[in-house]
Amino acid sequence: MSNEYYEEKWKTAQILLESNIQNEPSQVDRREQRFLIANSYLKYILIANQMTEIIDQVIQIQRRKFMKKLLEAILGRILELKYDLIEADLNEWTHCGDIIESLGLNPIDCELNVPSYFREENEDFIRKQKLLRTCEINVGLSDKIEETRVSMTEEQAILSIQTHERARQGRLRAQYMKQMRQMKEISKQPILSQSDSADMLSSRLLAALRIQRHWRGFIARRAMRKTKLQEMMLLGMIPSVRYTDEEIGEDLLNKERRRRLRKNYEEDYNETLTNIKKKLEKEQKAAILEQLSEQMRGWIQEYNQHTGRIPEITGSERTTSRLQMSRQGTDSEISKSSQQNSGESKSKREGSVKSKSSPNEPEESNILQSKMVPSIFLPELNERKDEYNETWKDMEDSADFHQRFNRDFIVQEEVSNLENRLRKVVDEIMKSELQLLQDALDRDKGFKMKKRSSKKVKRSGKKSKKKKEKDLTPDRTDESLFEELVSNGIIKSHPEVYMRQFYGERSCNTPVPFSNPTEPPNSLGDLRQLLKEFCILPSLTQHLHQTSPHVKSVLLVGAKGSGKNMLVHSICTEIGATFFDISPPNIVGKYPGKSGLIMLVHLILKVARLYQPSVIYMNDAEKPFVKRIPRTDKTDPKRLKKDLPKIVKYLAPEDRILLIGVSRSPWDCDQRLLQSVYQKFIVIPRLDYCSRYAIWSSILKMYPLVGFDISLVTRISDGYTAGAIISTINEVLTVKRTLQLLVHPLHPLELISVLCTKNPVYKEEEEMISVWSQKTPMSKRRSKVIEFLKEESLELQAKKTGSKKKSSSTKTK
Repeated sequence: MSNEYYEEKWKTAQILLESNIQNEPSQVDRREQRFLIANSYLKYILIANQMTEIIDQVIQIQRRKFMKKLLEAILGRILELKYDLIEADLNEWTHCGDIIESLGLNPIDCELNVPSYFREENEDFIRKQKLLRTCEINVGLSDKIEETRVSMTEEQAILSIQTHERARQGRLRAQYMKQMRQMKEISKQPILSQSDSADMLSSRLLAALRIQRHWRGFIARRAMRKTKLQEMMLLGMIPSVRYTDEEIGEDLLNKERRRRLRKNYEEDYNETLTNIKKKLEKEQKAAILEQLSEQMRGWIQEYNQHTGRIPEITGSERTTSRLQMSRQGTDSEISKSSQQNSGESKSKREGSVKSKSSPNEPEESNILQSKMVPSIFLPELNERKDEYNETWKDMEDSADFHQRFNRDFIVQEEVSNLENRLRKVVDEIMKSELQLLQDALDRDKGFKMKKRSSKKVKRSGKKSKKKKEKDLTPDRTDESLFEELVSNGIIKSHPEVYMRQFYGERSCNTPVPFSNPTEPPNSLGDLRQLLKEFCILPSLTQHLHQTSPHVKSVLLVGAKGSGKNMLVHSICTEIGATFFDISPPNIVGKYPGKSGLIMLVHLILKVARLYQPSVIYMNDAEKPFVKRIPRTDKTDPKRLKKDLPKIVKYLAPEDRILLIGVSRSPWDCDQRLLQSVYQKFIVIPRLDYCSRYAIWSSILKMYPLVGFDISLVTRISDGYTAGAIISTINEVLTVKRTLQLLVHPLHPLELISVLCTKNPVYKEEEEMISVWSQKTPMSKRRSKVIEFLKEESLELQAKKTGSKKKSSSTKTK
């Protein structure tokens, strides 16, 4: 694709974004205006997918930086709307089938794609991967791959030459024997006389007719196969081939070429940036410093004329030279504004304290009201929209034909950065000058000079309740702590699996009101979307994690072979996380004793903060809270029973650390303790027909010679997990069987006979999972609302019946 193609695509995405921002619902009831919120949520997902594709291929450096900031704001707004929909439905699974149908969209197009540049262009991730690789090599967990080719010995070289020479002689001998056989067959043919010419002609005619018959049959069968394939593509039984392999290959090569070109342009951009910085520092630093100093002196003189006093310059986050532009110059106005700001901040703090002290469960008075919270990312989106209209919308590409970068933008940005840095210097200079001026005025008025104490004044206010964690390893380097956890097997390298490799179709169910006890069924595609919004998107950047709603811990529940570990590995792959395994079998015998356990928890939290983002994984997450441990279990699963709630409690908003637990039977433990550790409980749904068909077709598509209709095996595999289906295909289609597919085609009975040996998910286990899921916090909230509505309806009926009885009694009187 060309630059013009992505330019037009960006314009269409920007038009859709502006229209969506204008139609944003604000300060409305979530449950009454659920349709508007879901509509905006889906449109933001479509815009984010378009921006992800554009950012991957745009080669203009400054445009790409602007697009990254815009996409980050869009992703944050998607997370805000997602949590609004959760409160509107009282359900963590969001269904938007009615909006998908009204917009004429495909459910697959409405699935959010995770941008890959967050991980691929992150220097911390690349450094972390290299460190993990070197630590594993030093410890001996993996073999070092030599880059240089190993030189052959003399004996190996002679053996290789002998092998190739024997093969060459064998091929020549086989060709010679083939020619000898052909000569013998020619010599055996009888010599025909003239009397046999008529028989010869008839035999040739019969041979020609036979050849024609076979050829016509071949043409008819080929046409029949073609019409059958077209019919199956029309019905959707076989995916249609839109592009050939050559076109797809050319497109991939073009995309890779644009990525390499962008890297070259980035090097040129960085070089130009350093040169402009040096030039500005050399030529304009003194002039800007003098100009800012004159502005400050003029403002001080004006302030002195209005008030008769000298202003005070105090340290703050914003420089005083910046603040003085917005001040009016009088002391009373400044004090009033500061009092108002302090009052507003106090009210905000009180409001935040109230909101924090309020319980998770809603009060009865506000149980049916759920207004939207003011958005953090919507003002940023408006700012990016204005920046686009001012800077990028009407920019002509003729001056930037090669799409490198704009030098004027670099100069403007660096001048503003230099000015901001110099404002701090000007403030320090003004502080010293004002102090000398104040001392001179005091001497003129006859005041005695007081010696200023060097001690710092203690700030008034309450101390923070949160105790600062004591560092148990202050003298250790970060790399040594990392290598220690790698050597003990707590930090591990996980397989590189992406979320798109977790096959499954999305559902197109219409939403059910929160007052309805029956929830619509979920699919594996919905699970992918849910994990992206809960686990992946908030951990992509530090800004997203601190400003957007996020969770600290998630529990994945599902039967054996449902893909729980694969989902954990895909989360780590998508965000480039450090993988910590604290499962009971993995930490048994490591860091023994009470002091060792304290050191283990300290090392995990410290290293996880140093190498963010991080994922702390626990297999069999219910075992630490089980009442009775079997005698055969020697892993001591209750070792982390008291420390798991502390780990979640100590995670601050700036810590991109996620605790993920995996469980097959969460009902076997104390639910109160389990819910004190995990915030979200996600049950992997049962495979429906569409998801099973997607799994069979996606995996069998890798074998081109397999061409039977898979609807039969899809129906028979009802009740089996995705792991059972994948293991069945791997057991049947071995290397030997794959080589025989051309001669001996694959029959569905081969797959069915192996699938029948696997254990399905029995009905009793599914019922236990469904009963347990009704005891999760979200289900309890939903049931409480339903009970409240029932009681309210009964009270209304009682009032109606009472009023009818009173009216009937008055009539009889």
